[in-house]
Amino acid sequence: MNSEKSSESTCPIARSLAVLGDAWTMLILRDANAGLTRFDQFRKSLGIAPTMLTKRLATLTEENLLEKRLYSERPPREEYVLTEAGRDYLPVLFMIGAWGRKHRGEGRLMRFLDAETGTDLEPMAVDAVTGAEIGTRPIRMAMPD
Repeated sequence: MNSEKSSESTCPIARSLAVLGDAWTMLILRDANAGLTRFDQFRKSLGIAPTMLTKRLATLTEENLLEKRLYSERPPREEYVLTEAGRDYLPVLFMIGAWGRKHRGEGRLMRFLDAETGTDLEPMAVDAVTGAEIGTRPIRMAMPD
């Protein structure tokens, strides 16, 4: 087995990008975390072609980030609801957004606010074991034993 394929199979970043490394997929998850659930809502928000949206929603459903729920029996209509895995992706989106604000922050940018206090969210990734902000200390990668 070549080392690139081996790295992809053992690296959680590579495994995640295989499913989530597409801009449309991340934007669908952003919108789902903001409360959108229906095909037409996603299409209108994103301006995405219906065939592309259908494909991305199917992948997110297959990968258990969204689940389909029937919201109308006549005619039959389904909506897409976040699963635990889909909800767990929200902090990742906010970290990407923080990076974008810092390094691609030209022009007017959408703000993300705490709904209770109205204050801007300023995400920070912290290692739960050491309490250190990720990126402030050297890291190394190791294969599991």
